[in-house]
Amino acid sequence: MTPNSFVSLRSRPLLTGLAAIAASAAFSAAATADVMGFYKGKRVAIYVGNHPGGGYDAYTRLLARNIGRHIPGSPGTVVRNMPGAAGVRLANYLYNSAKKDGTEIGVFASSSAFAPLFGNKKAKYEINKFTWIGNIDQTTGTCTAWHTSGFKTFDDLLKSSALFGATGPTGVNSEHPRGFNALVGTRIKVIHGYPGSTGVLLAMKRGEVQGGCGFALSSLKARRRKEWKSGKLRVLVQTGFKKHPELAGIPHIYDYVKTDEDKKVLDLIYGRHILGRPLAAPPGIPGDRAKALRAAFMATMKDPEFVKGANRQHLPIEPWDGEQVHKIIDQFLNYPPEVIKKARATMEIGKVVKVKLKKTDGKIVKVSRRKIQVMDGGGKKYTFKVSGRRSKITVGGKKAKKKALKAGMSCAFQHFGDGDVAKKIACK
Repeated sequence: MTPNSFVSLRSRPLLTGLAAIAASAAFSAAATADVMGFYKGKRVAIYVGNHPGGGYDAYTRLLARNIGRHIPGSPGTVVRNMPGAAGVRLANYLYNSAKKDGTEIGVFASSSAFAPLFGNKKAKYEINKFTWIGNIDQTTGTCTAWHTSGFKTFDDLLKSSALFGATGPTGVNSEHPRGFNALVGTRIKVIHGYPGSTGVLLAMKRGEVQGGCGFALSSLKARRRKEWKSGKLRVLVQTGFKKHPELAGIPHIYDYVKTDEDKKVLDLIYGRHILGRPLAAPPGIPGDRAKALRAAFMATMKDPEFVKGANRQHLPIEPWDGEQVHKIIDQFLNYPPEVIKKARATMEIGKVVKVKLKKTDGKIVKVSRRKIQVMDGGGKKYTFKVSGRRSKITVGGKKAKKKALKAGMSCAFQHFGDGDVAKKIACK
């Protein structure tokens, strides 16, 4: 599936949109009534497999604000973040534990969707058995460096070693640089354990790492626009299935390989980025509700309020319906065995290097909804984010919640850095 092989796929959005409308119109009155009766008065939970503040979170919240009125019965919607294992945690939940009645759906990265293909034993699901509802955007990925890193072009990565930040080894911010190392000869050491793309960017700003992958162009435009447009966040290379006009002059990873087999390997590693923001339901939900959700998804993509919100946030929208998502997944899964084998070998995780947390002792001087301000013994002030899931808090040696933190407490903090998450907070 080299860049040109996607041409036939890209010619189908209008047809698939018309097909979704036709499918919606084909519902019998009785089936529509049944679906409406089921959803009326209920609430649909839309999960996102990423932390708040990033591109996936932005797309999911925009979808949730608009899709409910297009589902028969007009159910309410709620967004729930379920980060973990670069999206594998949410995929496992949807496949194995979520209600199979159409009230729990989720958005997670294509890298986690394809995790079983790459031998991830923690991925307890089969990608082609999810009920795929649609795909919001056909994403162009990027790898970037901070302007003080000394790296200005991708060719610089072929000449000098570099440190890149990542969340977990199954995420694209780890897989993509490892693929560069194996296939084109870069020397990137990946440091794992940062809390999402925001955490990687903060580490780049602090100078702990020099770069990071997994920043979709849509996220650069919507969430990292200031850093990108100012030139502080430099795009070194594009990933995905084709060059994007907004990244003119930036090389594409396909430019760096020569054989057809290596290009197909790149497809499996980088080309699946075409499923930029896919929406899935568990396998086995009732067929009439699956059709209703797919029709509602495509109707939402054309909803003036949804489009207005996307434009306001600079979020590109280039949707596919659920049937097209299934077809593309099958296309990837049916690649020649030797190509899949080489891609899996390329993605072998090996030794995982984790970020070392910093330690600070100090007194809490201010507590707000999601942050605390701390002053150490030398009078230096820090701001730490506190997360119910990512921060482990103890008071007097006993496990506690964030609300137990009060101004005046003396505590020991283990953290990523000023302005970032405090992983451990131990107060007297």
